Amino acid sequence: MKKHILFPALLVCFGTLLHAQTTPLKTPPSGGNKKAMVAEQIGITTVTINYDRPGVKGREGKIYGTSIVYEGYDDLSVQGGTSKKAPWRAGANENTTIAFNTDVTIEGKALPAGKYGFFVAYGPQECTLIFSKDNGSWGSYFYDEKNDALRVKVKPAALDKSVEWLKYEFIDQTASSATIALQWEKVSIPFKIEVDLAKTQIDEFRTALKSDQGFNPEAYQQAASFCLANNTNLDEGMVWATNAAQSGNTFPVQSTYAGFLELKGRKSAADSVMKVAMESGNMFELHQYGRRLLNQKRNDEALEVFKTNAKKNPKKFTTYVGLARGFSGKGDYKNALANAKAALPLAPDAVNKGSVEGMIKKLEEGKDIN
Repeated sequence: MKKHILFPALLVCFGTLLHAQTTPLKTPPSGGNKKAMVAEQIGITTVTINYDRPGVKGREGKIYGTSIVYEGYDDLSVQGGTSKKAPWRAGANENTTIAFNTDVTIEGKALPAGKYGFFVAYGPQECTLIFSKDNGSWGSYFYDEKNDALRVKVKPAALDKSVEWLKYEFIDQTASSATIALQWEKVSIPFKIEVDLAKTQIDEFRTALKSDQGFNPEAYQQAASFCLANNTNLDEGMVWATNAAQSGNTFPVQSTYAGFLELKGRKSAADSVMKVAMESGNMFELHQYGRRLLNQKRNDEALEVFKTNAKKNPKKFTTYVGLARGFSGKGDYKNALANAKAALPLAPDAVNKGSVEGMIKKLEEGKDIN
């Protein structure tokens, strides 16, 4: 009886061993290439590129316009694929992919959020960049233009120094755009990505405020503050600011609400809200509020805020700097200079010290520091 029980168990163990032997071991990519991933945010849009990095490996001058990076398209069906008109896979081995978690524009053309296979039909004067809905095939061996989501044309550029390992680099970045450059050997193929920062951010706020964040006045304040600072969705921002102010008494909440009241022409109401808010504001919040008033050319009010801050937080670096800015905004360079000099020995680091030294030099020359 015991032998009959043991025999099936041995078969199971042997079968497991056979299965383990057929599972491939983890090894580096073939051809000495390197796997890579690069990701950055543009606004709140995450751009992620996965690719394999081939090396030049002594082939300078023999990369582009050859079988490595051929011009236009090639028939890869003779190599076991199905594509008879395949662009370059923009890397090595597997499909290069690029993903966006929000809608974007590429070279001014719209592309919905998603993950795309990325291909390049190379030309020495012009390259066609292809974003394909097929993001899982091997290289471009199975490329089918029916899956194209977008095509754009760009001009390649020459590089001063050779790049040994192919890479994708984010350059020329702004708050709402970046250029991605495919760089390999002495060629760069750049393309510009742009996002609608206001739209994507407002959409994110709307979604978040339907979650548990909808019970948090600071979350409403953050959304409202973005609208106020960027002069966008102001009616919706006013609703969010009001919701925050009804249940939150912090300085940021109340100052944002006051900003919307003033925008609506209700200055006296805004002043009343700010008078109460200033009682709870900390040194840095009051300083930033004073700076905001200076930016709005409300110099008299700004100086009063800086004076209030100095009374609440005397003999501090930040409040001395605030007074220097406040008096400078009023054209009183003598008092401004005295406060800047008082701030100098209290500077917390070399950067702030250098900034104050620059202020002092300007004030001694009779120039406004704001």
